[in-house]
Amino acid sequence: MDMHAALDIFRALGDPTRLRVIHLLRAMELAVGEIAQVVGQSQPRVSRHVRILAEAGLVERRKEGNWVFLRLSRDAAFAPFLTLFDQLETSDSEALWQAADLARLAAVRADRAKAAESYFAEHAEEWDAIRSLHVAEADVEAAMTALLTREPIGHLLDIGTGTGRMIELFGDAARQVTAIDRSPDMLRLARTKLPADAGDKYALLLGDFMDLPLAPGGADTVVLHQVLHYAQAPEMVIAEAARVTARDGRVLIVDFAAHEREELRTRDQHARLGFSDEQMDGWFAAAGLALERVETLPGQELTVQLWLGRRRTARILPIEERISA
Repeated sequence: MDMHAALDIFRALGDPTRLRVIHLLRAMELAVGEIAQVVGQSQPRVSRHVRILAEAGLVERRKEGNWVFLRLSRDAAFAPFLTLFDQLETSDSEALWQAADLARLAAVRADRAKAAESYFAEHAEEWDAIRSLHVAEADVEAAMTALLTREPIGHLLDIGTGTGRMIELFGDAARQVTAIDRSPDMLRLARTKLPADAGDKYALLLGDFMDLPLAPGGADTVVLHQVLHYAQAPEMVIAEAARVTARDGRVLIVDFAAHEREELRTRDQHARLGFSDEQMDGWFAAAGLALERVETLPGQELTVQLWLGRRRTARILPIEERISA
């Protein structure tokens, strides 16, 4: 980095609001509107601050439908500035606004989670039917079965079990099943899918995909079926799934390809409008997963993607070699 670029960065950081934005983005990727809500300023004003930070190379912007999401720059040249932040002594006033901003950020996330939970509770009994409107669920399940039954399933972890369809689909073949959901209504429905002789093979737990109640390496097969688009920080969900996956274990994510159906965000509480193969490839690699296969199932309105990764150290092929025709 030359002196001019360094000066641009220091000028960009020479404003309290922009420092607050950097502090928030260190916690998680955020939309411009969410930052405006946390810092208590108008969205146009926050957008101007974001533009200055982006021009200095400090943040990266990603447009998704009508929203713009922000994250800290991944440029290695920015890393020393973050190190400098950590080494500087925080004043009492700075500590106060940092704590207040993070508290407001937690409230924003809690409001979104509450809205999603309300939606789940309202639509619990018809959730399977809602999914089937997007693409033929039988085709999706056939593709999942073909991918996962090529080898023993072992201990199955179903993250976001919903109505328990994955329990029905793979429970018999699994040695043990752990199903997680944050909605008691969903878990109540999922329990109706357990076989009469379930015994202690099945554990249905109230929990969150950001904090899975399993020890590292505790699961052999991890499934996230139409769950990840509800995550504010999907890369963290994938990292948490990888944490609990055993060596040589598998993680299968089934979700929508990137799309522009904005009503799914406003009506159905989707935090993300699908994902690209490139996004998923990067998140898998960062979590220590080798992305082994990608399958595409086009629907009339939305396309469903299946991303299968394995928890092991291996040469990762270029993504175009792993995407099936």
